[in-house]
Amino acid sequence: MKSREEALRAMEGQSFDVCVIGGGATGSGCALDAQLRGLKTLQLEAQDFASGASGASTKMVHGGVRYLQDAIRNFDFKEFLVLKEALRERVHMLPNAPFLTNVRPFLVPCFSSMDVAYFSVGLKLYDWIAGRDNLAPSAFISREETLRRMPELASKDLRGAVVYADGQFDDARYNITLVKTFAQAGGQALNYARAMAFEKDSNGKLAGAIVEDKISQRTFTIRARCFLNATGPYADKIRTLAKSDSRPRIRWSKGVHIVLPPESLGSREALLIPKTEDGRVLFAIPWQGSLLVGTTDEETHSLDDVHLQANEVDYLLRHLNRYLAKPVTAEQILGGFAGVRPLLTSGKAKNTRKLARNHEVELDSQSGLISIMGGKWTTYRAMAQDAINAAQKYLGVPVSECPTLNHPLIGSAGFSADYWQTLHHHYALPEPIAKQLARRYGACASDVMELIKKDHFPGGLLSADTMLLRAETLFAIRNEMAVSLEDVLMRRLGIGARNWKASLSAVAIVADVFAHEFSWSPTRKQEALTQYVLNIRDSMQKAGLANRT
Repeated sequence: MKSREEALRAMEGQSFDVCVIGGGATGSGCALDAQLRGLKTLQLEAQDFASGASGASTKMVHGGVRYLQDAIRNFDFKEFLVLKEALRERVHMLPNAPFLTNVRPFLVPCFSSMDVAYFSVGLKLYDWIAGRDNLAPSAFISREETLRRMPELASKDLRGAVVYADGQFDDARYNITLVKTFAQAGGQALNYARAMAFEKDSNGKLAGAIVEDKISQRTFTIRARCFLNATGPYADKIRTLAKSDSRPRIRWSKGVHIVLPPESLGSREALLIPKTEDGRVLFAIPWQGSLLVGTTDEETHSLDDVHLQANEVDYLLRHLNRYLAKPVTAEQILGGFAGVRPLLTSGKAKNTRKLARNHEVELDSQSGLISIMGGKWTTYRAMAQDAINAAQKYLGVPVSECPTLNHPLIGSAGFSADYWQTLHHHYALPEPIAKQLARRYGACASDVMELIKKDHFPGGLLSADTMLLRAETLFAIRNEMAVSLEDVLMRRLGIGARNWKASLSAVAIVADVFAHEFSWSPTRKQEALTQYVLNIRDSMQKAGLANRT
């Protein structure tokens, strides 16, 4: 993947078959699919890759137990179709980037005979719908076995648990790896590039996009034969740029998560909380040495201030503690984050919790804009397939076979479960660091280590609170288009949302690397440091946790 400056130079004076607007999961999936089908493709992202909903998920590659529940309770066939498609996609998404994914057992505790029957039958149905794509058969386990496997559970009235399997992944890294795979295939990608307006030809069709480079503040024009809107929560905004009287199709649903110490639920298995006040299910999932708890689903009407709030912290802790023998408190929270899901609506006044997570490809016959809307992370590839099928039809070329179903992402070739041992022996890395590097970069982890050798870059950790290498910041700048401290800590390394205190202990060294690489003045470096610290403290204050660090 080129540096950002190299990417800008490479696209100057070029015209493209397809310009994908959006750098989240769906946009990146669309860009990769289009490029692999032989279409000359450009991808633009107004912020950073994975900086929106695609980096703020529950980190699950799943069909969706709740969608099955809703499909049955509400006789909602759309929910059933979303579930079936997601279960089919799950079995491909996991092996396409094995270093970023894993299969996780989930326990659903049962406190009555009715619970045992309901969840046993429901999860057997989940197995049946998955069919040959099922990861592992669900099973009921006894009270004694449940407490042996998850001793932190409240034991009063516990009858046992139903165990099933689902997928887990590192969402931000998966997104960035999609972009890198697209670039490896010959595509051009650029972050911090905002589509401000469209130019049209004599027939009223989109012919160009006026783009603002948010780093240099200059504008330029991109020429393409087809423009594809994959901007998630911002889809209506792009639709309006193309056609001013476009009817809104997207409603926003806010989801939040908190991160707790691993001992809060000292198990390698995850907990599904099946009953909440508003009819949702919640998850408590081991994640990168911590425990991730979420998510909520509340409609929001603004994207300007999406943060974890104190009342949302209370909500998550209240429901989690109903299932724990020893309650956890807000003082134990290590980190947290919020995101907005783009839900597709037909215009009916429904609660966002009841909107199906289906997707739709829209072709505006007047402007030619193609929009892919709705969906969920697990179905990103299928969404991209449908969108690029539509793009090929619009371009007047035969719809070719989609190449992404079993297309390994960059870092997969040469990776195996024991690949970390190569790093451990070849670079004399401690085992925990070697394992983490392998999980972030797959077989490309050696490229990070080669920076230290080739550039005589200082080795060592970002801080004593992390197992992150200084060289990973340089790698993020040169190979993953990172341009800010937040790009590195939040999305390339993931520590910013997972552990606020640890990210604050690491940020000074990250700033040192940026200052050296970009020739920052001492004033510029201090401004970047101050802004990052203020952003973290602002997030903590809004969550009611201002005194944590």
